[in-house]
Amino acid sequence: MSEFKEFSLLESIIERIRLKGYKQPTPIQKECIPVLIKGNDLLGIAQTGTGKTAAFSLPIINDFARNKTDIKAKSTRSLILTPTRELASQIMQNIDDYSDGLGLKTKVVYGGVGRQGQVDSIALGLDILVATPGRLLDLIESGDINFKALEVFVLDEADTMLDMGFFKDVQNIISKLPKSRQTLLFSATMPAEIEILAEEILTDPTKIQITAQTVTIDLVNQSVYHLDKSNKIPLLFNILKKSAYEKVLIFCKTKYGADIIVKALEKASITAASLHSGKTQTVREQALQNFKDSNLRVLVATDVAARGIDVNNITLVINYNLPEDPRNYIHRIGRTARAGKSGTAISFAVENDVSQLNNIEKSIGQVIPVVIEQPFHKEFSKAPKQVKKNKKVKKNHSRRR
Repeated sequence: MSEFKEFSLLESIIERIRLKGYKQPTPIQKECIPVLIKGNDLLGIAQTGTGKTAAFSLPIINDFARNKTDIKAKSTRSLILTPTRELASQIMQNIDDYSDGLGLKTKVVYGGVGRQGQVDSIALGLDILVATPGRLLDLIESGDINFKALEVFVLDEADTMLDMGFFKDVQNIISKLPKSRQTLLFSATMPAEIEILAEEILTDPTKIQITAQTVTIDLVNQSVYHLDKSNKIPLLFNILKKSAYEKVLIFCKTKYGADIIVKALEKASITAASLHSGKTQTVREQALQNFKDSNLRVLVATDVAARGIDVNNITLVINYNLPEDPRNYIHRIGRTARAGKSGTAISFAVENDVSQLNNIEKSIGQVIPVVIEQPFHKEFSKAPKQVKKNKKVKKNHSRRR
């Protein structure tokens, strides 16, 4: 805790950090907090789970609590833009925890829920606003918010914004912000579009990079199970027999598949719920809360919905389906190795997954061990199969053109 004190944070913030159980700063917190307290712009390359929410929110809270000001109606001193409702809610919860008792006005806004309560809060003026792009643009267009008093802008999960198709919305929002501000951009990866955006919106930034590969290799016990698709549910039951896996997060490719897995688990008397975009916001929040409170043993999620999952003590992550994007593999398994803790990650792979598995291993720079001693093991080559051309199909296809 003495290391947090070295940042010259308010004593009340230090106490809130202690109550949350943090003993020492994570690497990204050690590097980011001093930079941000000085008021510099920052480019942070780090995955979810490295402690970046505290890294950017603690300096904002500290500054605003020390330097209170009369907040004008419909304005906010800071804006934190993030891609999903779950992630927005999680960030807001952490900020409210860190700032408890400091008298700061905070609000989270996102779609899928009534907007009037959000409008009413913004009308009073805010210190900190956490928002998703769609609802924020709606509020801007309706004239319910302005950014004349904005001091700090945080763009979180920038690459996810790009992947989810929000990039034009983000650029539109940025065009409404004052040029004079402190800007923080966080992204797990740096595709060309994000590099260009960073150059456009950051002024002489400090670059801080916490490599996901290091987190993955050092803290997560990884393995892969080769099997036929028809044996995935039986293998899942076999793994869940182990009582050590008290809190399990399963990643599934589709919403339909997630619901099917939950039904199978419930039939076997295993408490479970699914988390995906087909659920209402209320249902999603309840499922996530039940998982946090250990009222559910298993949460089955799709990649997009899982972006806001910040749950302590997840003992096992299962990739029921391998991610098509290798970058998502690191995001997924990092859910079980948060804040320096170790964890276990198991991936299911059928023969058609060979190329995806090879790409993941190339991305993380290591071969994931194959578990052979399991009841449904199937031998298959790790080289992609050569698909023979069917001349008849090709001919018919050309005719359809």
